[in-house]
Amino acid sequence: MGEWIRRFLIDTRKRFTGEADLYQAEKIVKRLSRERADYELDRAARLLRRYRRGLVQRFTAISALILIAILVVLGAMIAHVAGRRGTVPPSSSPAPAGSASAETGAAETIAAETLAAETEPETEEQTERTVLLSFTGDCTIGTDEKFDQSKSFNAYYNANGGSYFLRNVRETFSKDDLTVINMEGTLTTSTDRADKTYAFKGDPSYVDVLTTSFVEAANMANNHSSDYGEESYRDTVRILEENGIVTFGYDEIKVVEAGGVRIGLTGIYELRDHQERADQVKANIAKLKEQGAEVIVAVFHWGIEKETRPNENQRVLAHLAIDEGADIVIGHHPHVLQGVETYKGKTIAYSLGNFCFGGNSNPSDKDTMILQAEFTLTGSSVTGCDIEMIPCSISSESSANTYQPTILTGSEADRVLKKIADLSEGLGSDE
Repeated sequence: MGEWIRRFLIDTRKRFTGEADLYQAEKIVKRLSRERADYELDRAARLLRRYRRGLVQRFTAISALILIAILVVLGAMIAHVAGRRGTVPPSSSPAPAGSASAETGAAETIAAETLAAETEPETEEQTERTVLLSFTGDCTIGTDEKFDQSKSFNAYYNANGGSYFLRNVRETFSKDDLTVINMEGTLTTSTDRADKTYAFKGDPSYVDVLTTSFVEAANMANNHSSDYGEESYRDTVRILEENGIVTFGYDEIKVVEAGGVRIGLTGIYELRDHQERADQVKANIAKLKEQGAEVIVAVFHWGIEKETRPNENQRVLAHLAIDEGADIVIGHHPHVLQGVETYKGKTIAYSLGNFCFGGNSNPSDKDTMILQAEFTLTGSSVTGCDIEMIPCSISSESSANTYQPTILTGSEADRVLKKIADLSEGLGSDE
């Protein structure tokens, strides 16, 4: 009887919420968005998904409250009947079949079984969890001291303060569970500039660029993380961590909880050793598994600057990371967008380009994106991932770098999405 009531409630839930119809609508819109590379259709599919899940969650909560109320009423009835008889039958002496106590007890048992069936993680639908992650490309929170300082990131900071820079993407970051950037530079007072063409640093107070805009994690494995010596690397890690921003990269892996899910983060610097980083990829992912990561993110700093196509080293290491258990691969360093590949059902974004980038006052290519991945987990296993590519410019103006990433709309959004689709051709997809 308890199983029958459980199934009845699940079927009623589906009818009440229109879950099946909403799911079919979501699939249709997602298919159309892929075929047409339409940004608004892709966003509509995500909204349908969230609306469907919201209805299911509300219905489940209401059902649980109703069942709890039934149990309370039944308990009161039992107490009333027992009071009228002057005694409560001992649990070791079952009431005769057909008696009021037996019938009430049976009803209470059925209700309890039903409540347990609705609240315990028995089915895939009931144990489903989701977590939304956002990823960006290179963030240089500062400048090179050799640049024209009147047009630099520092000049904009002095004029506008830290909250200015990510103002146009703040709402997007506020709605996810974890925002991950590549920290392309240092936050330090060190004066030990490396002997290199470009060396980036910002004052430690510039950390508020990130803390005022819901940035929670930063990859440190890149070619600018020690631009002012090892001291500058340690300074940057310390400042970020002291301000609640998780750092990871090289041999330093992290497992963080976001949205009730354990997210494993590893950052690999490929530029010097190329495919010789394979052992590090394997070791880091294995450690993340041992530490209980439920979703594993592999971040790579790799490729060739200005190249819009990934090279063989990138593709080999990306595939290796997926083979070893990564659920998504994110790349940067070329300073331009590269294509997105699907490999074994997992997403590889080879380069997200620049983002909040103080390394150039007016780069010719200002296209970038925020890549969002919404993972679905059943139990502790990833059972799905919805990808949204949000087209952006690194600047709020087209004629110069205002160091203020801005989400694109209309024809400009369509242009960047088509660009990504064109760059992705030939990379392969198993979907």
